Amino acid sequence: MAPTVMASSATSVAPFQGLKSTAGLPVSRRLSRSGFGKVSNGGRIKCMQVWPIEGNKKFETLSYLPPLSTEDLLKQIEYLIRSKWVPCLEFSTVGFVYRENASSPGYYDGRYWTMWKLPMFGCTDATQVLKELEEVKAAYPNCFIRVIGFDNVRQVQCISFIVSKPDGN
Repeated sequence: MAPTVMASSATSVAPFQGLKSTAGLPVSRRLSRSGFGKVSNGGRIKCMQVWPIEGNKKFETLSYLPPLSTEDLLKQIEYLIRSKWVPCLEFSTVGFVYRENASSPGYYDGRYWTMWKLPMFGCTDATQVLKELEEVKAAYPNCFIRVIGFDNVRQVQCISFIVSKPDGN
């Protein structure tokens, strides 16, 4: 007896036919041929400026702003403390990440900074951090100094911004 082939009850999928027709998409309207001179990026913004990269090294968060005043710095540190992050001060002679000693993926020079003393566990006053910042400036006047907010529960750095740059930067 010959074996019988049973028809499958599964439905077959139609082969891919390429992209669907664009007939259902909205059509843009041109006002007139004279409208070609008006250029728009599609939004309400009429122009955008590209930030020049030559001689304009940007470092970290808030580095695009003018230097923070003492009051502004205190507000940032108070936010850090209110968020229950541990303040920590670090310093470096370079201040930014660069690649000099190796070209392998994932390796960068300058990504590790030197910690000033220990993190300020239990700090509740922003002026304490400011006092330590003045000590770092006095000890290392030619270094970049940054404040870090460390979350000791999640074990991550949550905020970091440069508070002092050496002269000429």
